[in-house]
Formats: sequence, structure tokens, C-alpha cells
Amino acid sequence: MGNDKSAILDLVREYHRNNESSGFVPGVTPVMASGAVLSEDDRVAFVEAALDMRIAAGVSSRRLERGLAKFFGLRKAHLTNSGSSANLLALSALTSPQLEEHRLLPGDEVVTVAAGFPTTVNPILQNGLVPVFTDIELGTYNASLERVEQAIGPRTRAIMMAHALGNPFQVAEIAQLAEDRGLFLIEDNCDALGSTYRGQLTGTFGDMATESFYPAHHITMGEGGCVLTDNLALARIVESMRDWGRDCWCEPGEDNRCFKRFEQQMGSLPEGYDHKYIFSHVGYNLKSTDPQAALGLQQLSRIEEFGSARRHNWARLRAGLDGLPHLVLPEATPGSDPSWFGFALTVSPEAPFAPAALIEHLEQSKVATRRFFAGNLTRHPAYEGREFRVSGPLTNSDITTERTFWIGVFPGLTDQMIDHSISTVQEFVTRPH
Repeated sequence: MGNDKSAILDLVREYHRNNESSGFVPGVTPVMASGAVLSEDDRVAFVEAALDMRIAAGVSSRRLERGLAKFFGLRKAHLTNSGSSANLLALSALTSPQLEEHRLLPGDEVVTVAAGFPTTVNPILQNGLVPVFTDIELGTYNASLERVEQAIGPRTRAIMMAHALGNPFQVAEIAQLAEDRGLFLIEDNCDALGSTYRGQLTGTFGDMATESFYPAHHITMGEGGCVLTDNLALARIVESMRDWGRDCWCEPGEDNRCFKRFEQQMGSLPEGYDHKYIFSHVGYNLKSTDPQAALGLQQLSRIEEFGSARRHNWARLRAGLDGLPHLVLPEATPGSDPSWFGFALTVSPEAPFAPAALIEHLEQSKVATRRFFAGNLTRHPAYEGREFRVSGPLTNSDITTERTFWIGVFPGLTDQMIDHSISTVQEFVTRPH
């Protein structure tokens, strides 16, 4: 059987080599905004896990969790089925009764930004909490320390924000603000794996951080994410909520790790009720699977490689577009070294052309564009009638809604592709309008 598997995996390698992409043709070959960069070893690892029928979370999942925790220098990483689920678990953990007087209660406020991806904000609403929306800065597309501080009110208990397009917000200062005010801080690090602020990895400043391993992100499991923390009490709550809300911490297929499986009494249950079926949280099943984790393990070793490629592509775009009129070009937050997710462009209000016209020109030239996610979330139908508070004018959030988009810098793009993106923007912006 071992020889049969080896033969199959050899065929998988051959299949991969025979299906590698052909050369780049400007205006014909798509310059994608994002995408997974998958190697021969990635394909083999995924197929091998499938051949072994490791269909639930297992050995690869545990290895990947340990590897992620080691990369960040944190105690715990818990894999999930998506970055959005990771956000839900991280925020929900703060409502656990096990936190006693520190738990978040319905009506408590969580400071966040108005312009971004909805699943940074949705867990706040889903837990009966109140989002406090603050504006961002053009160029960095993050909220400043001053804006966050001004948004804090008497009922504010936490801050939950994303590092925009891989660009760190002022996370050291905001973490200190949170500590001084007795607030929790959750870093949505889904777009920023490998970014640093003041030489420290983003995702290591807050009480918890989240990652996404969707194909658009820095490494991929296909679908997947994780919650990271150095706080063992929070980690245990996250694990419980991820695993149906159960109190038991046995791995799948394992029994009686606590040696008290039939010797406990909780709630009003009978004495000795099977601990495997005692539930201490209102939870979910948000686990990932071992084939996904096997792929993630292979990708994990390439974080630095991928980050270097993202930085190179972003810098090439920045240099090639520098000095063009009518565009606000992105800037790294001072003190940061972003592992960029995308390259944001804002068309200035004084431009003689509409943002939609530039976007159409790029799309026709096979350069994919993406809006700055949802733009101003308060303008979307999903949030009509929802309770939230707005701190100050959302002027820049509205500008990003109407005038901002981004193009790709992911590692699958070559210099030829980046140069095609540059020339396509240049040709449109400098033509008579």
C-alpha cells in the first residue's frame, strides 16, 4: 500500500508540472487582484491527507496550530473554518461568563472603523454589543490613535480593528491606550500576516488576534483561519466556543484526558454526567479539517518568501505611479513594515475623470480591481436599523466608498504584470479628459 501511495503522489507531482501556467501576454492574461500561490509540495500534501482519509481535524491541524503559535511567539493558536469565524470567536470569547466582572454585556460598546470588511464588525452586533464607528486616514486607510481615543465613551469595553490592506494601524499606541483604559484589544490581522510595527509582528499586541487563510490571503488553507492569544483563559474559551461550546477539551477520538469524565457535577446536571457532553458556552462548530491543515503547513514555511514578494510588488507599483496627478497613493504607517495585501488608489475629487472610468479602463486591460471592501459600512442595507454610534464625521470613509479601489500585489504577480498595471494606470491618467 505504501508503494501505491508513493506512485499516486509521483503522478500528482507530474500532473502539477504539466499544468503550470504559460507566459504573460499584456491585455490578455489576467493580472489578478489576489490569489493563492500553490506549489507542487502543496498539491502533494493536500492529496496525501485525502488519501489517508484524515477528513476531520487531526494531526496536521495540531501541528499547524503549534507552528502558527511559534511563528507569532504566542502561547495558543486555534484553527477555524474561516477568518470571519475567527473574528466571531475572538469577540464572542469576551462575553463569556467565565470572565466574570470583565465580560462584555449587551449594550457595551466596541470601537471599530467604519470603512473595512464587514466581518470585523458583524460579531459586535451578533453579540448584542454596540459598534462605535470612527473614520480613517486617507493614504494609510487606518484609524489614528487620536480618532480611537475620541471614540471611547463611558460604555466602551473593547477595540476591534483590522490592519488595512496589510498596513498596520498604530497598534503599539492603541494597545497602550486599551491597557490604560481597561479595554480589550482584538487585532484583525487577516490582511496583515507578517507585517510589523516598531519591529514587532502585528497580531502580537492585543489580547487576541485573528488570521484568515482564504486563497486571497498571505497563506492559504483554501478556507480557514485562526485565533491567536497569549492569554490561556481566553484561549480555553475560544476552544470551547469553537467546539460546540463543550466544557471538555479532549481531541476528536480521545476520551477522559481530564481523568474526571464521569466524576463532575456542573449546572443542574446529575452528578457524574459525561463530561464530553457538558456545555459551558453557547458555541458553534467552527473547526477546520486535516487536508486544509496539511496545505496550511506547507504554506506556513513560505510566509517570509510571500511577504518579500508582496513588498517588492507594492514598492514597484509605488515607484512607477509616483508623481501621477489626480491620485492619492498609499503610504505605510510610520514605524511599520507592511506585508501588503493590496495597493490602494484614491482618485482625488478634483480629477477630470470619475473613479469608475479608471476602473473600467483597468478591467478592460485585464487588470483586476477591487473596491476598498465595503467602504462606509453605515451606508449598507445590512446595517439599517441596527444600533451603533458614530464618533465624528466619516468624511474619509465616504471618500473611500466613492473614490477608492485597489489592485494586486500578491506573490503570483511577476514584474511584467506589475509593469502592465503601472502602464495601464499611467496611460489613462495622463491622457486628455
